[in-house]
Amino acid sequence: MPPSPRITVVIPCRDDAEFLDACLAALAAQTRSADRVVVIDNGSTDASAAVARRYGADVVEEPLVGIWPAAARGYDEAMGSADVIARLDADSRPHPDWIEHLHDAFSSDSSLGVLTGGAEFYGASPLVNYLGEHWYVGGGHFWIRAFVGIPLVFGSNFAMRASVWERVRDRVERTNAHIHDDLDLTIRLRPSDGVRYDPDLRMPVSARPLTTQRGLWRRVWRVVPTFAVSWPEGAPWRRTTDAAPAPAADLWSPDEDWTPEFGR
Repeated sequence: MPPSPRITVVIPCRDDAEFLDACLAALAAQTRSADRVVVIDNGSTDASAAVARRYGADVVEEPLVGIWPAAARGYDEAMGSADVIARLDADSRPHPDWIEHLHDAFSSDSSLGVLTGGAEFYGASPLVNYLGEHWYVGGGHFWIRAFVGIPLVFGSNFAMRASVWERVRDRVERTNAHIHDDLDLTIRLRPSDGVRYDPDLRMPVSARPLTTQRGLWRRVWRVVPTFAVSWPEGAPWRRTTDAAPAPAADLWSPDEDWTPEFGR
């Protein structure tokens, strides 16, 4: 029986101390603890770093402002200590069994490279929360899968083997703060990476990006430049011929310029 996979949780954060406090409290109450929690302080001017340290998280600074620079720095930092890199955001509030769910999935299936799930929005009206879950995130899952052939990797709720990140880390647009990091990551993945969507892997996330028309359309519009920077790699005909090696079995708002991922 292989050893239990080491799981490191990565949380990009910029000026989100209050949300981060609730997120880290939820992580501290997990039925299976993370082996390590890394908070990427993306130029915060509030108490985000102090909050992270109070919960025992490792704080890594990333001066280049943007969700992709921050997330990529976190994945790099996790590579040396993790078999599985889990990702959520400062305004995520994971259910008590979130890490246990990830642990069991990756432990039982060596072909699983990336596991992603859906959202449960909180903090807005019931209608906005419903539309966010079923139209915004649900629609993203439907259309992205139809176009690229694999599930959308939802940035507020997913985990990947460190070996998958090692393969794509120099192919993604990791310094581009004006695209959706999770969609860009999805485009660089291939079916052979073992990407799967689990409807039971749910993540409560804040609905604040959906409460203004400007904020919502800004996030929808950024789908276009995200596909543009990956062209022609993201083209359907390239995805059927550019095969990736199968993952090896592991032994084991913020500032306007800080661009939230596709799922937020």
